[in-house]
Amino acid sequence: MSAIFINEKAGISKNYSDPGFSSLSFHRKLPGYFPSPLRMSPAAAERLGAGRVLVKDESDRFGLPSFKILGASYAIYTELISRGRISEPQWDSMDELILLCRDVLPHGFVTATDGNHGRGVARTAAWLGVEAEVFVPEGTVAARIRGIESEGATVKVIPGDYDDAVEAAASRAGEDLWLIQDTAWPGYESVPAAIVHGYSTIMLEMEEQLAALKSPDPDLVAVQIGVGSLAAAVTGHFRSRRSKRTPVIVGVESESAACAYESARVGEIVTVPGPHRSVMAGLNCGTLSNLAWPVIRDGTDIFVTVTDEDAFEAMRILAGDGIVSGESGSAGLAGVAALFRDDGAREALESMGLGPEPGVLLISTEGITDPVLYQRVVNPPGQ
Repeated sequence: MSAIFINEKAGISKNYSDPGFSSLSFHRKLPGYFPSPLRMSPAAAERLGAGRVLVKDESDRFGLPSFKILGASYAIYTELISRGRISEPQWDSMDELILLCRDVLPHGFVTATDGNHGRGVARTAAWLGVEAEVFVPEGTVAARIRGIESEGATVKVIPGDYDDAVEAAASRAGEDLWLIQDTAWPGYESVPAAIVHGYSTIMLEMEEQLAALKSPDPDLVAVQIGVGSLAAAVTGHFRSRRSKRTPVIVGVESESAACAYESARVGEIVTVPGPHRSVMAGLNCGTLSNLAWPVIRDGTDIFVTVTDEDAFEAMRILAGDGIVSGESGSAGLAGVAALFRDDGAREALESMGLGPEPGVLLISTEGITDPVLYQRVVNPPGQ
């Protein structure tokens, strides 16, 4: 059963600051860059009763099945600059960047992950020719661990949940082993801020794609929350004063780790204790980033929680349009579907100016990261 919280205080977010230079111009210089597709999903539109549904498909970023490398790579780059290792020079390829910083790079990077962020850190470390250590919570799917190891990283499984893995990674970090974590806490904020700014590439690409399609801006945008970094990037983009118009923003979480939902209800960060066992691994976070929280708090109109079964149904709907979306990737559609079938939520959406056939934007944050589960959900035996 989904839980829904209407945030009556949502408005312009004064807590979001754009990066000093464009994440998109940075990512365009990395090996194998191309913008993630913006796809139409008629099946989702029909199910929702929406005028149109656009899906930003993040299933193939630099050959990885998730958007997470956008934040990891950008944060590592900004750390090289902010720590005084290199200036913000003109460079046009990874080879040129390596030449600029090869004598000042750390021995490696360390991070905690449920899978996708750690693989993004590992890939960036491999590009730069340094090591990566990645801590994962017990119960992490074997395929995700193999994916991280395929980038040359060392993976360490930690008893407990994601928050325990974060604590272990932070304890391991040092002067020559930089922590690249996507959640913030007091005293550790510059890297998470850069990760948020790195994710803004998704929104900058989307602006260009909508213009090329001569498509109107979305009326409603759904974004998965997790620790909050992506949600801060998306909410900040639309709620900052630079945005031309303001859609309804819907934040989506797993019901078993609904830390943003609970925080919004009481007005301050609340930790939801584990274990967090949803198959939506990217959303198994019990505590919000304190950097992302003010942006999410001020800018999100509606918080909604979804079940694993909700996500499975959304996976199947998207697959019907040829969009390969994993468990966390499909959560946005699951959240909007939960809202649209709730009478009270529909009334609230109407009061926010949402018409009868709105344009909806979803971000499918991942492709297949658990092949066994994906096949079981989308192509069950005997079908």
